[in-house]
Parts: sequence; C-alpha cells; structure tokens
Amino acid sequence: MPGAPTTDARADDDNFLLLREAARQNDAARVNALASRLPGNYPLASYVDYYRLKPRLRDAAPDEVREVLRRHEGTAVAEQLRGEWLLELGRRRDWAGFEREAGQLARSDNLQIRCYALLARASRGEQVGQEARALLGNPPAYGEACAALVAQLSQSGQFSDADLLWQLRLAGEADATGPARRIALLLGASDTRAAQAVDVPAVAMARGIGNTRAERAIYLVAVGRMARTSLKLATVGLQKNSPKLSSEERAIGWASIAHAASIALAPEAATYWQRAHGVPLTNEQLQWQARIALRHGNWKLVRSSIEAMPPALRAENAWTYWLARADRHGGRTQEANAVFERIASPHHFYGQLALDELGRQVVAPPPVPPVTAAEVAAVGANPSLQRALRFYALRLRAEGNREWSWGLHGMTDRQLLAAGELARRNELLDRTVETSLRTRTEFDYAQRFPAPHLEVLQPAAQSLGLDKAWVYGLIRQESRFITDARSGVGASGLMQVMPATGKWVAAKIGMDNFVHGMLNDLRTNITLGANYMNMVLENFDGDEILATAAYNAGPSRARAWRAKLDAPMEGAVFVESIPFSETRNYVRNVLANATNYAAVFENKPQSIRTRLRPVQPRARAAILP
Repeated sequence: MPGAPTTDARADDDNFLLLREAARQNDAARVNALASRLPGNYPLASYVDYYRLKPRLRDAAPDEVREVLRRHEGTAVAEQLRGEWLLELGRRRDWAGFEREAGQLARSDNLQIRCYALLARASRGEQVGQEARALLGNPPAYGEACAALVAQLSQSGQFSDADLLWQLRLAGEADATGPARRIALLLGASDTRAAQAVDVPAVAMARGIGNTRAERAIYLVAVGRMARTSLKLATVGLQKNSPKLSSEERAIGWASIAHAASIALAPEAATYWQRAHGVPLTNEQLQWQARIALRHGNWKLVRSSIEAMPPALRAENAWTYWLARADRHGGRTQEANAVFERIASPHHFYGQLALDELGRQVVAPPPVPPVTAAEVAAVGANPSLQRALRFYALRLRAEGNREWSWGLHGMTDRQLLAAGELARRNELLDRTVETSLRTRTEFDYAQRFPAPHLEVLQPAAQSLGLDKAWVYGLIRQESRFITDARSGVGASGLMQVMPATGKWVAAKIGMDNFVHGMLNDLRTNITLGANYMNMVLENFDGDEILATAAYNAGPSRARAWRAKLDAPMEGAVFVESIPFSETRNYVRNVLANATNYAAVFENKPQSIRTRLRPVQPRARAAILP
C-alpha cells in the first residue's frame, strides 16, 4: 500500500472520515465545518464537494447541483451524485430537469431511475405500458418511483386489473408488504387484508376468501405465503375454497404451492406443478418448475419451462445449457452442440459443463507477455485508480471499489492487465482478480487465479490430504483473498470462518489457546478453515458438491437436501436445484474455480465432471454442528 502519510496528511484524512460520517448523518452544519478544514488540493476533493451537497440535496437549487456536476464531470462521484439528483428530481416531478440530466442513466441498472424515466414519458401521454411490464418484476426494490409508475399507469388505463393482479402475485411471492398494500388499494380492495396475507397468512386465510376478484387474489397470496411454512395447511385451504375460485385462480393457487414445495424439495412438487398447468408463471416459478423437472428427468417439461421464460432470463448461461441438454435428450444433437458451442468457456460453471458435453476440457492458457513498468505507470496515473488507492488506504473499500471500477472503463486488455498488476503491488488481490476478469482476449491466469500464501496453505492441505485446487477455489469465492475480510454474519478472514465454527474446530484439533480475534491471523485462519473443510468433506463421503454447499449454508442444510434423494442424482442437477440461490451460485463458482486451479497446478486438461459425481442419497450420522 502507499507509504505512510505525513502528520498533516493524517489530520486531513481524519477530518475527511469525520466529514463522510457527518454527511451520512445528514448533519449539514457539521459537514460545512469539517469541509472548511480540508485544503482545496486534498486528493479526494471531489468527494468533499459531494459531501457538502448531500445533506441538502432535497432543498438544493438545480443550478448549484449542476455546477458540482459540471466541475467533476466524467468522474465516479459525479455519476453517483447525478443518480441521487435524478431520484430527487423524480420525487419533485420535475420531468424537464430529470430528462435533461438523465442521459445514459435512464437505461442503467437503477430500477427506480428507470421507473422515473418511464413515468416522465407517461406524464406526457406516451404509451409505456409494455416497457413497464417488462421492467416491473421485483417489488421489494420499487420504492416511491416504481410505486408511482404503477399508480399512474393504472389511472391512465395503460395497466389493466390483470396487470395489477400480476403485480399483487409478485408482491406476495417476494414478501413485499408495502407494494401489496398499494396494489390492493388500486384494485379497490383492503390494504390491511393484503398486508395480513403477506405477513400473517394464517389470519388472512381464516378470514375467508371474499367475493371480488381482488379479494380472491389476496386470499391466494395468503395461500402462497402459508405454503412457505406449511404445505399441508396451504393445500387444505386451497382445496376447501376451490369451488369459489375460477379454474385460472385455482391454477394460480397451485402454482404458489408448487413453488413453495419445490424450494422445500418436497416429493409432491411435481404433482402440484401439474395442477398449475396452463396458467402464466412468474420468473421464479418458471425456474423452479424447470428445476423440479430436471430432478425428475422430465426433459419435455424442462424445455417448455425454459421456452416460457422471458428472453433475457432464457439467455442466461444456466438455462441455455439446460435447454441444450433437453435438445440432446430429444435427439436434436446438432442443435444441442451448436448451443453448447455458444456458451462453451473455461471461465464459468456452465461454460465448463458445455465444454464437457463437446468432449473438450479446461486448459490453462499460455502465459501472456508480462506487463512492463511503463504500462503499470501509465495506468497508475489514472485519477480514478489513484482515488481508489487513497480510499483503500483509509479502509473505505466500498468507495475504493466504485472508483476502481470506474477507472477501468474503456481500458484495453493490456491496460486491464497492467491495472491488475498495480492492484497486486498494492496488496489488493481482490481487485487484481476482478480487473483481470474483464479482459476479452488476453487471459492471465496468474491474475485470475492467484495462489498467495502457498507456503502456509500447501502444507496445511497436504497434511490433511485436501485438494489444494479445491481449497483455493473456495478461498477465491469466499474472500477474494482479502485477509481481513468480514462478512455481514460475522465470518472472518481469508477462509471466512464463523466464530462458533472456529471455536469448535479449534477444540477438535487441540488448539487450546484459541480466541475469536485469532481468526484474522493468516496461519490460524487457514489452519481452522482447512481442517473444517476436511471435516465437512469426510462427513459427506468425499463429495465436493455437498461439502462445498455445507461450508456455505451449514452441514445440517446440506444433509437435509441430501436426505430428499431416494436415488443417485446427477451432480449438475443437484447443484441446479439447491434451494438457496446464494449457495447454488457459491457451489457453481467454487467448483469452476477449483477446475481452473487444477489446470494451473497440474498443468494438464481438467474436466469439471470429476468434481460433479452423482450425489448419493445415503445418510450417515452427523459429526458436525
């Protein structure tokens, strides 16, 4: 990291940290006092301007905001300020100002900005209903912007009652009480009953089904919510009231129950999906219908479920791969191979599976020409990367990551590799990996799959008989090699060991002096993490899929998922149907990482299938907490 700052620089940094906190607390008076102590040439001066304005943004004059934006145009902080200002302009319904400032941000990933952009167009009479239907699929993220858009489209007739009923279904599925209440009111129904359906479904079901279409829809939300905790009570309630429901409403109810049963990996899930036949399904429901079809080997239903997905979802690597598998099972080998070729890549889980389907393996690419000192110096002069390094020195990783990513925009592969080397020299291996992942034709595996601390990790893995490629694959996913990483749930260090797990493993291996603070010590963290990996692996009969899932979600959950099997299951199918999306993605990434690390360590082609052996249903006594 950069050298030690001078006394004056340390004082400036301390004031900057206080300024940042005052801005976060919207304390405008303290912000002004602290900002005045910082020199105009302070390396993060653009953020001083931003923090001066942030607490007053709701009352700021447009000209003042535009001046700050002009002064720092083209920087990450200007883009951040512009996004916040657009939300404020949308809240004010200043559509002229909004559209003048929006630019590319109107098509960004920020859902609320995109909702305001559509609302601005709808306010002058444009037909935006079709775009809104495609956009509005995640009610918990709606905020004021998307709620206002739904209301406007309902009022103007661009959204029908059917659109509102669909939004109510989505809100119930996503446990989004606020959107459910607002949509119920738009339908002329009780917002209190809608909230009960989401939050206390047993109460909502006990109150009865109601007479109007909206009241029946609220009852079906309650059925879906109840199914998450009791499939039996949900099915009894739906069957009892079936005579009062239309055939479409009954199918919607069964789809909600089938969805919950699928997440629970319940054996009845396939039957419930049959009862939902013919009704439009949400994106989550379509994906779970496909997963249950995979578990049952129903390739016809796999195909129809994927084909019913919206184009963007259907184009994801996972569903592209499974659709090609369905083609192959249907005898369309040539079509399947063409799709496999489209996603075949050593760089991700389904790309590696596609390589395997084509009879190819993962091979580490030849080393690229090393970046020169001049190339590193050139990217080191990038102002965004300089600001990022300053933020990292202040232990402000989120701001550092934002600046770092901004600085990479438009870089060539050689510049990206040079930036990755700059990160490595500053002991920022997570940025090295993330930067190298952006290259398109030059692939430096020393950057993409680094193996730091080998002198500590290799003896630990070797003494336990662990595959070091798997260990590195897990570390790369857990912490991206940030030695002092700490998760939101308290996991610490390189291998993200939970305090309770660390204490338990320490006792098992005779580490009598263990205290929680030792988890951030590199050697202790690797020792405890490697021993825990070994214990988990032994407990699951050497199965890397189950052991990896257990490391992330806990052994009891992995045992429960395994207990749902009554016959061996293809490893890739088991991974695809892991109920937790976080764990599902985690297992995919760890195993793909491990395959690449093995290609590097062993210097020979690798197949991910060696790590995806069929998962066996056999249960055994638990030896892990």
